[in-house]
Amino acid sequence: MGDHLCPVWGGYFLASRLRKFVQNPHRILAPYVRTGMTVLDVGSAMGFFSLPMAEMVGPGGKVVCVDAQPGMLSVLRRRAAKAGLADRVETHESTAHAIGLHARDGTFDFALAFTVLHEVGDLAGFLREIFTLLKPGALFLLTEPIQHVRRTDFEQTTSLAEAQGFTVIDRPRIRLSHTAVLERPSDHTECPVTRVRKD
Repeated sequence: MGDHLCPVWGGYFLASRLRKFVQNPHRILAPYVRTGMTVLDVGSAMGFFSLPMAEMVGPGGKVVCVDAQPGMLSVLRRRAAKAGLADRVETHESTAHAIGLHARDGTFDFALAFTVLHEVGDLAGFLREIFTLLKPGALFLLTEPIQHVRRTDFEQTTSLAEAQGFTVIDRPRIRLSHTAVLERPSDHTECPVTRVRKD
């Protein structure tokens, strides 16, 4: 992750129940998360989306929550235990430059990066890692907040994702967000060499 991280105290606002009236996790994720899946939540903070996904994947599923701040992950683990979901939730502390889950390449059915990409330093490397962590045919939902990220910047991000091998397949409407659903195509077995777009 980059240098401009949301402070740990800000995580309590992100996990607020009131936020569900604007961005309901179950409604947003219902098209993508199924029982038994192994899913990845990058930039999970205190688990606003992680815990609903843990409910959705059921006892046979798993949610791997990645964040650069151990304080966020500590609160997430406490919240998961309180909700009876600790056995479905795994936390992983990323570094400043990488997610760091290469031992699990090709194992995830779905990935989420909700309002986190603008905090990432090495964006191309981040997207490349997401690509390799997903199974062929798996989906990746990314969003960015409209109050912090310009549409042109978001489109540059999606273009960079396409350069890593992703295909943009949908643009769902999520309040206060730029959005894209990306697919790791089934015919890709390895992440391609990054291509530089000249737009």
